[in-house]
Amino acid sequence: MTDTTTTLKGKVVLITGAGSGLGAATAQAFAGAGCRVACLDVNETAVRQTADELAARDVESIALPCDVSNADAVARSVQAVVERFGQLHVVVNNAAIDHTVSIDDMSIEQWDQVIGINLRGPFLVAKAALPVMKQQQSGHIVNVGSTAATRAWANAAAYHAAKWGLIGFSRGLGVECRPFNIRVSLVHPGGMRTHFFDRFVDQGIPMPDEQNLQDPATVAEAILFAVRMPEQSVIQEMLVTPVTETSWP
Repeated sequence: MTDTTTTLKGKVVLITGAGSGLGAATAQAFAGAGCRVACLDVNETAVRQTADELAARDVESIALPCDVSNADAVARSVQAVVERFGQLHVVVNNAAIDHTVSIDDMSIEQWDQVIGINLRGPFLVAKAALPVMKQQQSGHIVNVGSTAATRAWANAAAYHAAKWGLIGFSRGLGVECRPFNIRVSLVHPGGMRTHFFDRFVDQGIPMPDEQNLQDPATVAEAILFAVRMPEQSVIQEMLVTPVTETSWP
């Protein structure tokens, strides 16, 4: 059987939220596939650490502090990536935040921050990357969703709104990108062993059982798999959960 998977060696990949958790794992996964990696994160120290770890593996990389909800910051970052590498083949919109509080207790600022990073961010990054990808007549945008876009639970209304909205955005973006040979995938991870649950401790919320959480490296491999699909096909939506995931179905 002929191997028709997309070759990624030398491709340029931009990953948001690359300073930790799934973003850092995704950077490592694409580095292992021979990619050049642009790491973006609002945490400058963390994102530089990720890039340094890649450099230690002789991977060409760049670290860019960036608040993905800030249009100017996103535009500057994408421009810096293109100026450094000359191309941009893959974008992984992974940056995310949540405030686990009821609607009564959630401030307007908290709502705006969740929507700004989780939904506005992917729009801004895609908008900045599209001119480059259209000129290349190729590209792949992967948006990281959540099982929070498949059902609902209490004290996560803003997060649900953002992740459900990301479904609509991804599907609309996919339709618009087809004529330019740009693929769009949406990957929904279930619970992962990342710092995302650290806020639970501060808020006195019981931590999830680690047995029901998955290694972010596993989800990173799923993202890599989606991008490696033969170019004539696209995984439009993927759900990746631990076998014992309690939030699905």
